[in-house]
Amino acid sequence: MTTQEFLRRHAIDTRPLRHIAYRRLFVGNAVSQFGYQLTAVAVPVQMYALTRSSLWVGLIGVAALVPLVVFALWGGAVADAVDRRKLLLASSVLMWASTLGLLGQALLHIGHPGLLLALVAVQATAFAVGSPTRQAIIPRLVGTEELAAANTLNSTVFNAAMVVGPLTAGLVLLHAGFAAAYAVDALAFTVVLWATVRLPALPPANAIDGGRVAGWREVRAGLAYLATAPVLLLSFAIDIAAMVLALPRSLFPEAADERFGPGSIGWLYAAIGIGSVIAGLTSGWIGRVYRQGRALVISVIAWGLAVALAGLAGSLWLAVLLLAVGGAADLISAVYRQTILQNYAPDGFQGRMQGIFIAVVAGGPRLGDLRAGAMAAMLGPTVAWVSGGVAAAVVAAVLAVTFPGLLRYAPLVKTR
Repeated sequence: MTTQEFLRRHAIDTRPLRHIAYRRLFVGNAVSQFGYQLTAVAVPVQMYALTRSSLWVGLIGVAALVPLVVFALWGGAVADAVDRRKLLLASSVLMWASTLGLLGQALLHIGHPGLLLALVAVQATAFAVGSPTRQAIIPRLVGTEELAAANTLNSTVFNAAMVVGPLTAGLVLLHAGFAAAYAVDALAFTVVLWATVRLPALPPANAIDGGRVAGWREVRAGLAYLATAPVLLLSFAIDIAAMVLALPRSLFPEAADERFGPGSIGWLYAAIGIGSVIAGLTSGWIGRVYRQGRALVISVIAWGLAVALAGLAGSLWLAVLLLAVGGAADLISAVYRQTILQNYAPDGFQGRMQGIFIAVVAGGPRLGDLRAGAMAAMLGPTVAWVSGGVAAAVVAAVLAVTFPGLLRYAPLVKTR
């Protein structure tokens, strides 16, 4: 086998980047996601500095949860009824405004936990509308056979941002403070605004109910469709178990403060992303896996076990290594969850299914933040960290065995 053949089979598949509209969106997301990671680290660190409580850090997830669930469902329905480019642009402007609000409170030294929670809620609202819209756009920009590759590229660049962003955030917070971190995010987000403006018009393929403006009736129709799709239901349920039970990120500020030292905070937040990036860069095989449901289940179980072992690590570098293993498993599960959804749901339901998907994949981690923070307050951070990882692996295995439809799932059209 030549070097070129080896790379074609095992290196990340970049074919979707040939499509100029997808490439613009990819570049905009890559830059903005880097900036957002500085905010994602700065907000919990600022909250912990203000309150000295992991429970308050966990409440950040609660502040985001209701807007995420409500507006992801509604935003997904709207994305099936209006021009998706215009909706993505509107949600992006709101996201930018919330980041400017975080920058303003830091510059003015307001430092109030309630204001932080309110700004996080606004940010979550914009994210909840924009994310399902963005994901529903992708099948329009690339071919069906390239969906797995496009999702791998998106997940890899997101996780690359989760490596570089937190490491940068650790340095920025140490030397320049919270305002500098929020300023970098605000500046980076202008690139995604540019990318969205340059997208082509994306009107709905099939207008909902003859052109009605989307409302809660359309949301209920989407939920009714989901009830007839057990494979999608199971993929959502397993993801909820993985994120609610196993995600330890609300424990990172306390772990850095009490166990690993203040210089460790960037590495802890970056560790999961490091593993995901490595998995993404060596992901040429992902598109060739036919039993995608089985691969999804295995990767979620691996995620839970790796997180549990990381909670027992006695050194920072062992914890980072184990979290990186979990991150690799998480990237694989994320690619298959998104690919299964995009292959399974028809275009007229893509927005609504993506809305439910975002409510699950973004709401689950917020509940996970609350779960971990509350357990840490009662039982200590180690118990909260380790028990959650074990529970996630067990629940994923039980769901897969009890409802084997997901284990049997394979796409109707094989990829390369």
